[in-house]
Amino acid sequence: MSGERILVIEDEARIAQFIERGLIYEGYRVNVARDGQTGLNIARDNPPDLVILDWMMPGLDGLEVCRRLRAASDVPILMLTAKDDVTDRVAALDTGADDYLVKPFSIDELMARVRALFRRATPTSRPHRPWRRLCPTRGISKTTRYDSS
Repeated sequence: MSGERILVIEDEARIAQFIERGLIYEGYRVNVARDGQTGLNIARDNPPDLVILDWMMPGLDGLEVCRRLRAASDVPILMLTAKDDVTDRVAALDTGADDYLVKPFSIDELMARVRALFRRATPTSRPHRPWRRLCPTRGISKTTRYDSS
């Protein structure tokens, strides 16, 4: 793990602490905000590599926070909410969320979704790896085969 920054925006203290502990255990750096406006302020001052966002919060709700984050950034956003209706999932994804997980949830599934989002994104704390490094074209004169023996 290279210490990617994750911002958790969750108004329920017990859930926020549970998520924070799990993420820290996995090697992530974590900031927690208890409301949408504070979350936006943290995101502005210390851009995260990924946001885990509750929908139902006092003040700015998660959908509005998602809209504002998406307008300013391509940061991956995982909505984590008790809203389990298909229309809610569609609304969140159409607003800019990259993934959606319904409460109650398994910490193992949450961590798997975080890893999947990081596989598809280049965190701001990690330099971009250009394709040319992954697929060199110079000096290749033969096909290499994997031999398992």
